[in-house]
Amino acid sequence: MSPSSARDARASRRPLLEIVVPAHNEERRLPGGLLQLCAKLARMPFPTAVIVVDNNSTDGTAEIVRTWPEGEVPVRLVSCPAPGKGAAVRAGLMETRAPFVGFCDADMATDLAAVDVAMGLLLSGERVVIGSRAHTYSSVENRHSRVREIGAVGFRALARALVRGVNDTQCGFKFFDGPLAREVAAELRTPGFAFDVELLARCTGRGSRVLEIPVHWRDMPGSRFSPARHSFGILLELGRIWMRLRATPPAVSPAWEPPLDPVGYP
Repeated sequence: MSPSSARDARASRRPLLEIVVPAHNEERRLPGGLLQLCAKLARMPFPTAVIVVDNNSTDGTAEIVRTWPEGEVPVRLVSCPAPGKGAAVRAGLMETRAPFVGFCDADMATDLAAVDVAMGLLLSGERVVIGSRAHTYSSVENRHSRVREIGAVGFRALARALVRGVNDTQCGFKFFDGPLAREVAAELRTPGFAFDVELLARCTGRGSRVLEIPVHWRDMPGSRFSPARHSFGILLELGRIWMRLRATPPAVSPAWEPPLDPVGYP
C-alpha cells in the first residue's frame, strides 16, 4: 500500500480520539495552532480527528476551517452562535462520537507532548485527565500582570470548594472518556469563563476522579480576559454553578442560560 493510500485508509476509519478547538475570532492564531495539532495527531498510532467550533466569529475563522487542506487528520467545522467558550466547548463535545475526546485552546498554549500522557492514562482506565499549571512538575512561562495573578489565586480557592482536590480547573487542556464527556456536556449550563468548574464538578459528581498531569504552558499574546471587566461576572457564574449543583436535577433539561459576558477565551 502506498503512503497516500495508507493515509486515506487511516483517515476513513472511526477516530479513537477527537479533539475540540473552540474559536472566537481566531483567524490570526488558528492556522498555526491547527498545523501544530494536526502534525501531532498524525503521529499518533490510531485514527484521530479535530472539530473546530466557530463561536460566533466575525472574522475569517470559519473560512480557515472550511478551506483547510485534507490530510491524515480530518478537520471539520461546527458553528455555535451562542457566545462564550463554555457554549462552544459544549457544542463541540456534543458533536463527538469517539471513545475518547478532549479540548484545547486555539493558541496551543499547552505543549502538545501532554497528549501522549493523557491518552496513555485514558487507555489505562482513567476517565478525566487534565493539564495543571499548578502541578509540581509543570513548566509555566507566565507574562500575566500581578493583578491578574492575584485574581487567579482567588478564583482557584473558590473553584476548589466546588471541585475538591483539583488545583487548576482552568488550564485549556482536558481529556475525557467519550461517553462521560457527552453525558456531562449535555447538562453543562455555564457559557463563560467558569464552565470548566461545572464540567469537572459534574464529572466528580458521577464518581469519576479528575487526574491532573504536568504540562509545559506558555502564556500566549492576545488574551481577551480582563480582571476589571470580567471578575464580577465570574463570581456570579460560580454562584450559579454552586446553586445548580445542589439543586435536584430536573426531569427535563433546563434551558441554556445566556452568558453574562462572552468571556473564556485565552
